[in-house]
Amino acid sequence: MSDGERFPRGKAMPAQSPLFWVQQKDRYLRQLLIKDIEETTGRRLLVYFANRYVKNSDINIGDVAHMQELLGDLDGAAADLFLTTTGGETDATEAVISLLNAHVTDLRTIVPHSAKSNGTVICLASNTIVMGPPSELGPIDPSVGGTPASILAEPIVAQTNFPMHKLGLHAIQQTNKLAKLLLTRGMMQGRPEAEVDATVSALATKNTYFSHGSVIDHKEAAELGLNVTYLPEQNELWQRFWLLYSMYAHDVQQSGAVKVFEGCARSMTLSPEAQP
Repeated sequence: MSDGERFPRGKAMPAQSPLFWVQQKDRYLRQLLIKDIEETTGRRLLVYFANRYVKNSDINIGDVAHMQELLGDLDGAAADLFLTTTGGETDATEAVISLLNAHVTDLRTIVPHSAKSNGTVICLASNTIVMGPPSELGPIDPSVGGTPASILAEPIVAQTNFPMHKLGLHAIQQTNKLAKLLLTRGMMQGRPEAEVDATVSALATKNTYFSHGSVIDHKEAAELGLNVTYLPEQNELWQRFWLLYSMYAHDVQQSGAVKVFEGCARSMTLSPEAQP
């Protein structure tokens, strides 16, 4: 990292013009912390941050192009995906996972706060899930048109809107199949099929978690058979992860951004106007 890239540390002035640096300072400060974390872990750090408080922040097919851009300079390096999302569409989730598989052979997911529903499915594509005290996964309940598929699957919906009912059923089937495939090839590889099925069933049915927003913390995730690395609050790396999360949470609220895709050298912020 050059001295100019480390500004405002040290004596050097920024590599960019002062006015441009000031206009982009939030991004540059986040990327500086990303580089610091990468130096600590020896791994690339990629950020997918969705602002849960605005519309159209769910995982959707538009994410694929932005993820491709973000992954484009990895060159096969081991990578961490810093993930915050409430979930979204299964087709788009599957496409994002395919991109990750194509670009990253050693993938970890970092869940600083919450990766729910199909965000949890993305976590299943990694070798391990890094979690801290506030981290939470959730039941894998995909959305169809912004509605949880588990609601659309209710028999009463079939009486009033049969096409949406079938779409909900198919989304659930697709998501469960994807979750089982990821676990079988990944963090539960070599375990009995019945054990994998039990994990998927616990995550994907209302028998275990009754609410779409149910919290699965690090202990429960491990009990389900997932490979979890827990970092306590005092851990220095966790403190950096939490600082980075806090920066994104503050910055998207200030700007009203829908999503941020970011790495040490690439950055894309999606505004509400850019969403379908």
